[in-house]
Amino acid sequence: MDNVERDVMDFDVVIVGAGPSGLAAACRLMQQASDAEQELTVCVVEKGSEVGAHILSGAVFEPRALNELFPDWQERGAPLNTPAIRDDVYLLKDADKAQKLPNALVPKSMHNTGGDLTRYVISAGNLCRWLAEQAEALGVEIFPGFAAQEAIVEDGAVRGILIGDMGVAADGSPKDSHMPGMELRAKYTLFAEGARGHIGKRLIEDFSLDAGRDPQHYGIGLKELWDVPADKHEPGVVLHGSGWPLGNNAHGGWFLYHAENQQVVVGLIMDLSYQNPWLSPFDEFQRMKHHPVLSQYLEGGKRVAYGARAITKGGFNCLPKMTFPGGLLIGCDAGTLNFAKIKGLHTAMKSGMVAAESVFEAIKNGDEGAQELTSFTDKWEASWAYQELKESASFGPAIHKYGTVGGGAYNFANQLLGNKLPNLHDTTTDHGALKPADECEKIDYPKPDGKLSFDKPSSVFLSNTNHEENQPCHLRLDDPDLPIRDNLPKYAEPAQRYCPVGVYEVVEDDEGKPRFQINFQNCIHCKTCDIKDPAQNITWVAPEGGGGPNYPNM
Repeated sequence: MDNVERDVMDFDVVIVGAGPSGLAAACRLMQQASDAEQELTVCVVEKGSEVGAHILSGAVFEPRALNELFPDWQERGAPLNTPAIRDDVYLLKDADKAQKLPNALVPKSMHNTGGDLTRYVISAGNLCRWLAEQAEALGVEIFPGFAAQEAIVEDGAVRGILIGDMGVAADGSPKDSHMPGMELRAKYTLFAEGARGHIGKRLIEDFSLDAGRDPQHYGIGLKELWDVPADKHEPGVVLHGSGWPLGNNAHGGWFLYHAENQQVVVGLIMDLSYQNPWLSPFDEFQRMKHHPVLSQYLEGGKRVAYGARAITKGGFNCLPKMTFPGGLLIGCDAGTLNFAKIKGLHTAMKSGMVAAESVFEAIKNGDEGAQELTSFTDKWEASWAYQELKESASFGPAIHKYGTVGGGAYNFANQLLGNKLPNLHDTTTDHGALKPADECEKIDYPKPDGKLSFDKPSSVFLSNTNHEENQPCHLRLDDPDLPIRDNLPKYAEPAQRYCPVGVYEVVEDDEGKPRFQINFQNCIHCKTCDIKDPAQNITWVAPEGGGGPNYPNM
């Protein structure tokens, strides 16, 4: 903590991040307060310019948690308008050929039709906008455009958060518009920042929350929203697939969902455990769309939005301890996504609801805060969300160990046998999986055609990304010389390729020597650099509040 004089606001509960877990927690807290006729002050801070601006997900939504939170969500107008009506799963063999998998061979966790629960093709951003409306109607205060910069830790306990200063110039000096960030203090603070949350990352380290766990694993999810011709649009059709164009040393899968309003969403999720530093997830995604299985729906359409975001996908074996004195990690900040289902919204919401019940119980009983809520762990481990994660503990490690096809077969057999096969582990970090460039095949990607495939600059434009240019760079290098000195000769500086929006470039200076350039204005807050840099030299911190992408309907 610094010595700057700051305004202080006190709340019972502060929640960092207006995503599914944070907003579900806020709503559940106020529902309980209302039922108990007890006054409760709850605040949600969101770094995006509005709720939903930074939310990016597939998404086929399983409304199990929503049914519990708001049983009357249909009457309340929740944006779940397109039921999933058909599931198709493909293995792409090459640039032209594909094999459609019989339904019986698809792991049951990936089925989106049938059963008692209807799933919906939705915009996760719009779901969060709706949840925010419900939260505010219940009395929650939501502050968009305010970026939590660090946790306030006193006497070994979290006591709230510090909001980042506004109006700071690139050289660190205060501008005329300078405003010191506030201290938001609380009895309990819930961290719901999403995948690789920058405060959550530090809390995991400072409180050793990952002791005895496998290292967390991530993917990068790239997504586009397309307007398509009416004759190619079938609302509720859900397509998944894997195989081409990813090679043997990269795992991942694609999705194409028919949403409402004559739109389809198409995307690629690629494990960040890939080995070849020449690989570019963005370019793999662009050429993937040329496969006939996907292009048949996109040709004649228009791309209207683009985005990318890291996904916390390690699952059960990587789930950290979620409690520490004064707070909780929830949702993707902890890693509650169930990759076996390719879904995380429902489990994120449930983790937030369980957190809310533990926090409210403590406050109702006169707790003044800063304790470790061990009751949360008992409640969480008794929940259906935890059991769901436990049942699919081997899903990701099997794919890492045996490849997409072999891992899929293992998981199919394991689900068939009631999860009786051994629990597999993957203890290699994602950044540690990268091989030297001279040991790998260089990849020449085809030029985009401007119809189905596109370049990074035009894609950044469609993400509506904006940052105040005269501010400190929020992508911090521990050693500014390392990218050129170490990463360039050994790994051909992979940041040029793993970043999905061209933030990092190797350019020549006036003397013809290579220089590492950071175009932070392009950053869409995906966090891939913080995860994949082989030297772990890049640290992502929150820029000035309100900066970053502004995703519509994503």
